[in-house]
Amino acid sequence: MTADDLLIRRAEKADADEVFALARDFGLTFRPEREAFDAALPELLANEDALLLAAVGEGRVRGYLLGFVHLTLFANGPVAWVEEAMVQPGSRRQGIGRALLEEFERWARSREARYVAMATRRAPEFYHALGYEASATFFRKVLR
Repeated sequence: MTADDLLIRRAEKADADEVFALARDFGLTFRPEREAFDAALPELLANEDALLLAAVGEGRVRGYLLGFVHLTLFANGPVAWVEEAMVQPGSRRQGIGRALLEEFERWARSREARYVAMATRRAPEFYHALGYEASATFFRKVLR
């Protein structure tokens, strides 16, 4: 598969099985459950402040990205946040992650976001190559 064979588009309900399989590989702290996934997916697809992208190659979802735009006080307007980005292990290093992020950045610009940010411990070289820089420490408290 080449980058020319790749289609980046909004995810659809029909992508649920393949996106769920990727989401299972994404989660380290949480184990995605299908019932919760199926409840969340239609809400995310209908949410105008959310963008769920699918990277489709050779008729299969090879990766996905879920991100949001939300208002802030400190940035004088909206900012964009990538919540999840996952590329199928056998499909990495083929431009899929780059294409997903570039499409998300286009959408974020169209929503007048001041910047795009994410929290990740994976692939820092990849994000640096796309112009991202380390900016803060990420704190989290799991609520049970």
